[in-house]
Amino acid sequence: MWVKETVATTGIYVTSMATASGKKVVCLGLVDMLRSRAERIGYFRPVASTDVPDDDPMVQLVRRRFGLSDAQSRAAVGAAEFSELLSAGKRDVLAEKALAVYSEIAANADIVIVEGTDLAEFDAVVETEFNTQVAKDLGTPVIAVVNAKHKSVEETVGQVDTVRHDLIAEGCQLFAVIVSRVNPVKIPELKDQVHVGASGRPVYFIPEIPELKWPSVAEVKTQTGAEHIAGPADFNRDVKTMKVGAMTVDNFIDQLEDGAFVVSPGDRLDILFATLASSLSATFPTPSALLLTGSFPLSQKQQQLLSGAQFPVLSLPLDTYEAAEQISQVTTDIGTSTDRKIATALGVWDANVDADEIAARVSLPRPSTMTPLRFTYTLVERARASKAHIVLPEGDDLRILTAAENLHRRDIVALTILGKPEKVLSLAAANGIDLSGIDIIDPETSPLREDFAHEYAKLRAHKGVTYEQAYERVLDVSYFGTMMVHRGLVGGMVSGASHTTAHTIKPSFEIIKTRPGTAIVSSVFLMCLADRVLVYGDCAVNPDPTAEQLADIAAASAQTATVFGIDPRIAMLSYSTGTSGHGQSVDKVREATELVQAKHPELNVDGPIQYDAASNPSIGGHKLPGSTVAGNATVFIFPDLDTGNNTYKAVQQSSGALALGPILQGLNKPVNDLSRGCTVEDVINTIVITAIQAAQ
Repeated sequence: MWVKETVATTGIYVTSMATASGKKVVCLGLVDMLRSRAERIGYFRPVASTDVPDDDPMVQLVRRRFGLSDAQSRAAVGAAEFSELLSAGKRDVLAEKALAVYSEIAANADIVIVEGTDLAEFDAVVETEFNTQVAKDLGTPVIAVVNAKHKSVEETVGQVDTVRHDLIAEGCQLFAVIVSRVNPVKIPELKDQVHVGASGRPVYFIPEIPELKWPSVAEVKTQTGAEHIAGPADFNRDVKTMKVGAMTVDNFIDQLEDGAFVVSPGDRLDILFATLASSLSATFPTPSALLLTGSFPLSQKQQQLLSGAQFPVLSLPLDTYEAAEQISQVTTDIGTSTDRKIATALGVWDANVDADEIAARVSLPRPSTMTPLRFTYTLVERARASKAHIVLPEGDDLRILTAAENLHRRDIVALTILGKPEKVLSLAAANGIDLSGIDIIDPETSPLREDFAHEYAKLRAHKGVTYEQAYERVLDVSYFGTMMVHRGLVGGMVSGASHTTAHTIKPSFEIIKTRPGTAIVSSVFLMCLADRVLVYGDCAVNPDPTAEQLADIAAASAQTATVFGIDPRIAMLSYSTGTSGHGQSVDKVREATELVQAKHPELNVDGPIQYDAASNPSIGGHKLPGSTVAGNATVFIFPDLDTGNNTYKAVQQSSGALALGPILQGLNKPVNDLSRGCTVEDVINTIVITAIQAAQ
């Protein structure tokens, strides 16, 4: 067993001894993991993969995905400058430039992930020497990435030993070794044969993931110069294989696969028609794109036909052989990849590397603020740990399917989608979405329908519901999904992207019902500001709650805050603070505050209080001196829906805050409602939140 040792460092240098090693997956995983543990993260490349340092795809990706500024994510020199200086023997100049930029980033970061070079045109020995020297100059420990692709177990073990020996002999501080692109069947044997060794540093194994090497249609289009002539401009589709239409239609259809990039001469109308027809059938494969070769002009009818294509149609004025050869040489870079590919990369990292073990060995100051990125990452990690099972009734909504693919690729939750499998899969395939591994259930044909009908009739017998009526009622996806939650087949449900709030939550009132001691179902939003997370309730469900209901909402909101790691300090909001005002509304809030204090003496609550006095310590100390809530509130309870709904939207739009919710509270089991205007990110966040609720 290796000896755990805390490393006092501002950086970790990730390097590999070969190209296409999987180093970028390691860097992405490290940045993603550390963003929840460090206040300030930096990302640095001594040498960009492009001639202009700022154009480096990984630099751009890290900025975009993790919200890093231009100053926090940088490269020192471009590829052309590196080549020129290296050829001129000016390694000292390169080292000075790298150290200067790294020092600027490190001065304003708690930890910097340094990604070493990966330039195929240079001799591996020269590049290794450069990375080793830069790591020593920067004073950063090294994570060495070993590429096990096409290597035997014996070869891989030997390479690990060599890498460790060479780095230590060169005076580098070895942090860990990561063996990537491993044939999954070889991992158990490798774990038996690769020992920690004298370095005392861990070795992790990341399996080969074919999806990471699939180029996107965008990359094919850009690198070949193809022109988009028809179909949707959705180029973020994976190209799983290339198929050349140089055979009869019967044979061509037999060869076609989902995600295939079809290359066909522009005058082969039979191949064109077959490819278009295949995408319209639920039982035939859907290609990622169609490329027409040659310079054949399209007739008006051909143009009309192509306008209905379910995938991008491209054109290239080359013969078919030349076009296919160019496409076969297209390269992919995770820095320019689709969100689904990045989700896959992070999923494989999370599944195979002990992030806590790595973080425990780096000396980091405790974050003093909670940023939206850090908070959402923390939620994802909690959801992954619980592995809850969530049902999604809206299998006909593209946002739901996109979010489901993302979460499944990252292995965060187990999912079931409701809908007719052939229609769900057809919609997914037409949009380049892979739902492999996700359960799809058709309520109409499911063997669960009969059991659910008996149970629903029993639950609603007092309302005169018969078995026959129940049998039809549970055909509704909202009722079917809610019955799955009720029966314990899943932990929770998320719906509302294409259904009304009433349609989503009415079955919950009838089937799941409220928790004991809870009088009303209400909602909260988690408002992620720049430096903290607040709870707003009720902003989505109850138009004008009574004093008793308001007290119940406050207690439920405090419980929700605790579930999500927020210390509840409850402000009962009104237009007046303390005893300074009177009126029907302020009197209601005052009564509600007294009810909370009487029923829940353990809660820290104060009111009536105005928003400024609740949130600003200076104003709170002046308006309500002696209050432990004034100026420090974390849970804000609004007197009515008008106030709550408008306030959360005003804060969201004016400050750029991330609003997570609405989160329903008070039910026996979690069911959450989406806005019909929700984004894919909203769907992902709501599913993650529901998974956490289900684990409680």
